[in-house]
Amino acid sequence: MKTPTRSAKPAVRPSALQAESLQHTRREHASETAEDYVEAIADLSASQGEARVVDLARRLGVTHVTVNRTLARLQREGYVSVRPYRAIFLTDSGRKLAAECHHRHGIVVAFLQSLGIPEKAAEIDAEGIEHHVSPVTLAAFAKHLNR
Repeated sequence: MKTPTRSAKPAVRPSALQAESLQHTRREHASETAEDYVEAIADLSASQGEARVVDLARRLGVTHVTVNRTLARLQREGYVSVRPYRAIFLTDSGRKLAAECHHRHGIVVAFLQSLGIPEKAAEIDAEGIEHHVSPVTLAAFAKHLNR
């Protein structure tokens, strides 16, 4: 009696498309953090006149150490200006990014609410969606809202 043999399966290797998709997702996550920070700094500056590390830590639910590390990266990338024991200021690039984030957030929230989603849920869901929505999809959301 013959014993059935197991065929050897080829090693699973990610396709070029999968690798590209994963790289895109990693870049988006880094961008998402920058966007959250510049948006929070802009909001704090508008409402309190300044943004401080302690305020950012409280608003974003992270530690002071995390805020300081992220601010160092954002300063290297040209989004913020930080001096020890002083408020945090957005550069022109930071203000532009914050404005883009606010605009995108507003469209996503309005779109979700147009579907009947309650305001609180729409705000919470928009926080995740706004960072990953493509320009094509965002334009479709806006077109739907302008009907």
